Amino acid sequence: MLIIDVQNDFIDGAMPVAGTQRLLARLAELAGGFRAAGRPIAHVIRLYQPGSSDVDAIRRASIEAGAGVVAPGSPGADIPAILLPGHRGITLDPDRLLCGQPQQLSAREAVVYKPRWSAFYRTGLETWLHSHEVDTVVVAGCNLPNCPRATLFDASERDLRAVLVTDTVSQSTPERLADFRLIGVNLLTAEQVVAALMAEA
Repeated sequence: MLIIDVQNDFIDGAMPVAGTQRLLARLAELAGGFRAAGRPIAHVIRLYQPGSSDVDAIRRASIEAGAGVVAPGSPGADIPAILLPGHRGITLDPDRLLCGQPQQLSAREAVVYKPRWSAFYRTGLETWLHSHEVDTVVVAGCNLPNCPRATLFDASERDLRAVLVTDTVSQSTPERLADFRLIGVNLLTAEQVVAALMAEA
């Protein structure tokens, strides 16, 4: 499971994305289903260093000017506690993450930093997935037309099967969902995914 960009600043902080906050409880249930089934979870996050130019083009001027959005070490960059019930008090390690190394939370759960839209761009995600023998990615999280979308297309190009959990992704519309069917992405609800995990257990 890939949980994309679910960080405090994108929920109710410096750059809130409409609809993300109301997904949190269902996202937590979905992640709980993956943990119970012993399946891998990657929290894929952004870190914008104020003043840096290593940022997607649309936000570059703002961050270069010093905007504090998901800044390394800030509360806004943190993953909400509801998604990390077994890791209360976890502190992200920006130095490790910014160097491209996953931060392990447990044997099957990690945090991965991405510098652009896709979770596969300049990250160690593909290697991490291979190390866990993953052939299917289940995508949920923040702002479907941006990072989840780019991630799903890149997963397809890597011959990974892909599932989009339709009720755990913000900024979804019927038209956007229809586009994913055209590239072979399976569209399921959180309830359907958890039921499938339980059936396989």
